[in-house]
Amino acid sequence: MNVLAALAGGFVGTVVISTLLQVATELRLTRVDIPFLLGTAFTEDRDEAKALGYAVYAASGVALSVVYWAVFSALGEASWWLGALFGLLHGLFLCTVVMNILLPAVHPRMGSSSSAADHFSLVEPPGFMMLNYGPQTPVVTLVAHVAYGAIVGWFIAVAG
Repeated sequence: MNVLAALAGGFVGTVVISTLLQVATELRLTRVDIPFLLGTAFTEDRDEAKALGYAVYAASGVALSVVYWAVFSALGEASWWLGALFGLLHGLFLCTVVMNILLPAVHPRMGSSSSAADHFSLVEPPGFMMLNYGPQTPVVTLVAHVAYGAIVGWFIAVAG
């Protein structure tokens, strides 16, 4: 299996997931903005946070495709549907652990469920399944992650 195919798939998948999440935000299906959440961990300037967050998000999406490649390589099999399944698991982990527990614990400008947000907080914590950003957020997020995984899996499978 080809790691360059995984990197290409990670790039395309990140463009697609970013686009899907932004469209969902514009259609008012969710208020989640993962790049903004990431960027505000580094700066309180909202415009800088958005730009920096997209850079971190893009790098993470491409880097994560290498993890997918490693798992596919270990299994000796890659396909779009297996990638979609990994994307679903990836999205569930993001919604239940990363955004609910880990990010609020380390984010310097985010309130958490165990403390009140003080005057320094810029963003509210996402909460379990990121429900603080709207009732449709879990579905939107999981669909976008399934698409990412399917794309990465397809790129790896096609490259053999």
